[in-house]
Amino acid sequence: MSHVYQAVGWSPQKRKYDLLIALCTVVYLGIFTAITMATQPHVTFETLLLRATGSLAFVMLSFILLIGPLARISPRFLPVLYNRRHLGVATFLLALVHGAFAVLQFHALGDINPLASVLSSDGSFGDGGAFPFQPLGMIGLGVLFLMAATSHDFWLANLTPTVWKGLHMAVYGAYAVLLGHVALGALQGEGKAYLWPAIGALAAIVFALHLYTGLAERRRDRATSAHPAPATNGTAPEGYLRTAVRAHEIPDAEGRVVTLGDERVAVFRNGDEISCISNVCRHQMGPLGEGRIIDGCITCPWHGFQYDPVTGCAPPPFDDRAETYDIAIQDGLVWINPVANPLGTASRTARLPVAGATANPPGETP
Repeated sequence: MSHVYQAVGWSPQKRKYDLLIALCTVVYLGIFTAITMATQPHVTFETLLLRATGSLAFVMLSFILLIGPLARISPRFLPVLYNRRHLGVATFLLALVHGAFAVLQFHALGDINPLASVLSSDGSFGDGGAFPFQPLGMIGLGVLFLMAATSHDFWLANLTPTVWKGLHMAVYGAYAVLLGHVALGALQGEGKAYLWPAIGALAAIVFALHLYTGLAERRRDRATSAHPAPATNGTAPEGYLRTAVRAHEIPDAEGRVVTLGDERVAVFRNGDEISCISNVCRHQMGPLGEGRIIDGCITCPWHGFQYDPVTGCAPPPFDDRAETYDIAIQDGLVWINPVANPLGTASRTARLPVAGATANPPGETP
C-alpha cells in the first residue's frame, strides 16, 4: 500500500515477473516465426509480424481471463494475480503493434482516410454482405487501451473501486469482439482451417473454467449462508442470523466467509476475539476472508491492503474503510447482525466462550 502514487514499485518479484513476460513473448514470436517460415516461405515480414503479434495478444488475453478462476481453484496462481496488470499492459502493446501494422500495410497508402478505410474495406454492418471483422478489432483495441490507460492506482482511487471494477469488466466484451475478429478475419483465409479447433478450444476453456468456478462458489455460498433460526437455549439475539461457523474452529488470525443474502462477509478470529467485516477489499475487491491477520490488521491476500478487524478502518495514513457487522456467539455458533454498521464504526465483537458456557450475547465480552 502507498499513500503517494508512484509509477511502479519495482520489487524483485515484479522484475522477475516482467522478465518472464518478456522471455515468453520472445520465445513465442521466435517459434511462430520459425514455423511460419518453414511452412509458408512466401509470407512477407509485415504479414508475419501481423500474425505473430495478433495471435500472441489473443493468447495472452485468454490467459488473463483464466487467472481469476485459476486463483480461485489454487492459491499457487495468486502471484500471477498480483501482477495481472503488467500482463494486461503487455497484451495491449502487442495488440497495438498488430493494429498499427495492419493500418500501415493495408490502409495508410491509399487515397481514403485510414480510419474510414478500416471501417469500410471489408464491408459495413448494414450493407447485407459479409460481416466486417476489422471494425471488431478496432473496438477490441479501444477497450484494451482504456483498461491499460486506467491500470494505475491513481485511476482506481479517483474512479472509485466500483466504477473502476465495472470498467475493467469490459475485458469480457473485448474478448468477445476479438474472438469475432479472429474468427471472421484470419480464420477465413485459405489454408487456415486448422486454426478453428485451436481457437475454439481456447475459448471453450475460458468459458468452461469460469462456469466451473462460478458454480463452485454458488455451492459454497449456499453452504455458508446465514439464516434466521432459534438457538437451542431459546435466547437467540433478535434480528441476528445464525451461521454454520463454529467460533472455536476458526484458526487464530484467520477468517471464514459467510453469505448474508447477496453479500459475503468474513468472520475473523484475533486471539480469543471474534469479529466480522465485509469480504470485499476496497482496493480491487479482493476476498478479505481468504487473508490473514498480520500485525493486528486483516490483510487482503491479493495486494496486502489492511483493515482493523473491529472498525474496518485501514491503518494511518490510509483512509480506506470496510463495513463491519455486530456478532454474537450462541451454542458455539457465530450469529451476525445482517445490518452493516456505519463506515468507521467499531463493531460489537464476541469472545470465545469459556469452558461450559453456551452463549455470548451481543455487546458483551465475558
